[in-house]
Amino acid sequence: MQAAQLAEFDAESPGPSFRTAPGLSSGPAAGSWLQHTREQLQVSQCRRLVLPDPVPVLVLAVQRYLGEGARPAAYCYDVSLWDGVSRDTWLLSPELAQWVHRNRLRCGLWARIGRCSYRFLEKRLSSGLVCIEELELEEGHGAGQDGVTGQGDREDIPLLGGRKHYLPLWNNEDPYGGIWKEGKPAEEQLNVNVSKICSLQHLENIWRCKTALPPLLVRIMHKSRLRFFGKPDKKTDIPYQAYFEVADHSGMMSLVLWNSLCPEWFNTLQVGRVILIQQYAVKKSYSKRTLPTPGNLQVKRLPSLEISLNARDPPASINIIKENLVKPEWRLPAVTYQFVTRAELNDLPHNKVCDVIGLVNFVGRCERKRFSDDSEDFWLYRWVQIIDGTSDQPFLLEIFATSQPEIFEKIHPMSYLVCTQMRVIREDPLDSPGAVFLTTSNESQVFISGHHKGQPYISDRKVRNFISWMKTQNEAEVKKKVLIGGYHPFPLTPATFTKYCNENKVESVLTSFGELRNVIEHLHYREHKRIAIHGVIVALRYVEYNDIARNTPDKEAHSASMRYPAPNDQGGKQPAEESMSGLLLQEAEVVPCLQPKSIGKNPVMKRKRPHELSAVYDVDEDSNFVPRAIELEGSDKESHDAAGNKEVNYVSKSSKDLWESDLWSEVAHSITEHLHYNQVFPGSSPRKFDYTHKDILMQHYNLHPAKCSTTMCHSKNIEEFTSANSIGHCELTILSINQNLAVDVVALPVLCSDNSYVFTMHRVPSTDQIPCPGTSTNNNTGWTTHSLFSEGELANFVRAHDRLHVICILDIFYLEEDKVEVCLNRIYNPVDEAVPVT
Repeated sequence: MQAAQLAEFDAESPGPSFRTAPGLSSGPAAGSWLQHTREQLQVSQCRRLVLPDPVPVLVLAVQRYLGEGARPAAYCYDVSLWDGVSRDTWLLSPELAQWVHRNRLRCGLWARIGRCSYRFLEKRLSSGLVCIEELELEEGHGAGQDGVTGQGDREDIPLLGGRKHYLPLWNNEDPYGGIWKEGKPAEEQLNVNVSKICSLQHLENIWRCKTALPPLLVRIMHKSRLRFFGKPDKKTDIPYQAYFEVADHSGMMSLVLWNSLCPEWFNTLQVGRVILIQQYAVKKSYSKRTLPTPGNLQVKRLPSLEISLNARDPPASINIIKENLVKPEWRLPAVTYQFVTRAELNDLPHNKVCDVIGLVNFVGRCERKRFSDDSEDFWLYRWVQIIDGTSDQPFLLEIFATSQPEIFEKIHPMSYLVCTQMRVIREDPLDSPGAVFLTTSNESQVFISGHHKGQPYISDRKVRNFISWMKTQNEAEVKKKVLIGGYHPFPLTPATFTKYCNENKVESVLTSFGELRNVIEHLHYREHKRIAIHGVIVALRYVEYNDIARNTPDKEAHSASMRYPAPNDQGGKQPAEESMSGLLLQEAEVVPCLQPKSIGKNPVMKRKRPHELSAVYDVDEDSNFVPRAIELEGSDKESHDAAGNKEVNYVSKSSKDLWESDLWSEVAHSITEHLHYNQVFPGSSPRKFDYTHKDILMQHYNLHPAKCSTTMCHSKNIEEFTSANSIGHCELTILSINQNLAVDVVALPVLCSDNSYVFTMHRVPSTDQIPCPGTSTNNNTGWTTHSLFSEGELANFVRAHDRLHVICILDIFYLEEDKVEVCLNRIYNPVDEAVPVT
């Protein structure tokens, strides 16, 4: 494997220096506003203060932990503040928790605290806490303007409930905070008395008969993500567990790491390591847990028991043995894998487990999915696309957090990605090959460039084949085609509404227009929710983007290059350890979806208007309109003229009403509520990946951190990076079937590998596939098989459905700061389906 892809490049750049809070001297003699306010509260008779002229304070950290007792909210939030002199941590009132839920209150912002109270802690002598009851964010001071070196790195313990640690801010599965130890080194010298070692198979026979169980010598074959089982009414200090599958020559058995041993050992116990276990417990295995699919079929599974490691009763003893000290006579099985190529994936059945490797050419934004409608807990996931050179089609991966935050947050285009224990999702046997994707399982592990060294899969034949293919590719070509972030219609919606309903009742699947506002208002930060509404499309507008490139003076271009060296400049040359040389891809092999076609570098770019093209569409066997694709021309977003002046893009938008139903003219004046969610935000469009600024792009599409750190970089806004959508979008007005409510939504185009721009609405029958995201026709590379709409064809489609009741599938996504993205994913015609629609 190329050294550039395996080398670590974790050098930290110095963080921004601290700017003193307005109104305070930077010297220690000036006194601390935070400390002064705390002292005032302690002597106040009512234990509450209204602060008429509060000083702005910097939010260093917002940290989450389990609440106590039968609180209405499961979690509490502590806010660490800095006033220019000192640092203090205050409790956030539960009434303000929604500010954190929606990421309005976050580290890096300045805030003014208008009201606070003091609470004595009854179980602690001479101790109390300050509770923030009212605050406002300081106008004009946002993340990226200010920072504090080292102030956000201090470790605290939660203020309430006697909790010993904080949780990650946005999910529960990741290790977070200083209690989680780095990997421990293996033993340099360790004498193993093989005569005292007990085999796992023999352990099954003796575990009931002995109080002191003999030592075990095993290899770790599989590792699960962390499971957090804390509850507000429970007092377990470290409520975590992690499952491992360990094996020796006699078989494979589950091992469970409990409670405080998880922070101590979870990052150390990696797949492939050999461990000596002493002082452990054995119990009957938990029958309902998921089990990994073994790669080594010769290893016998021993499912009846599991080894339990805890800090006491008895205190577990674990020793890591270096691989060069492992002796052949121990007969420990090797870790083996089930790698499949993209060409082989088409033949795998639903739920089949496999491992994959590929080059990342698209990384989606981090999104969150709620456990259940009334839960405060979320899954964290993102969509990733990789290629391996064996097929025109890419792998589409749904990657949930695997308790590897240092990897999950660093997945970026141009890196080698390995995912293990992935499940094939092929819910409909008639799905085209492009509609199949892979999702992580409980035992999945993910590795990117910089983390491959020493992994057992390095010697796998298919891994070596992939590396050999990579050595034949061209780096410069793939850099032009890789993308990051934006809205994409994953997971794919099924071909019919009947399948969409699946086993659920229609009444629980459909969302009424009256419930729509409530659904949106209860979304949390980066939460994705897909809903179905029953209505009538009554209006369609097209918003075209007009890009005007203007030459900027040399001086301005030079100033920009001093801050961000261009990739072709000497200053922007990547250091040797980060060089991507050798990362090559033939253009014909990896044309990613979402690539606009270059038509030159003129100062003013002109394109064909989509609605000026002829619209042609067919009718499929379900009476769904299936328009054909129409190719549109794109443009380069940024270039340099002969004099070296940089062309900067100014995007203007022009709106055109394409169609409006007579019904809308009749009822528009009488509707009781019209919701407007037709705004497209910068974060809604995928961006061309700029490797020079990869850290900035990754930060934009990751979740906001809980703490300020020296690695936070906000020097460029996301709008400064080239968008992959250069043609615009459509806006639709959907009227409720009772004609009393309406909502405006957007239809975003999906840009295909053949450089056409389309809107996705209906699934094309598998017998009549059209080249689009996810199909494999000629030389196309993409994601899904959908029918294709140009903007003009979309107008014909909705016109043909005038006054007809349709089912609209909406993807709702809460970006941040009250920015809500509502995108039309698909339209179903319920008339032709055996679905009891009310």
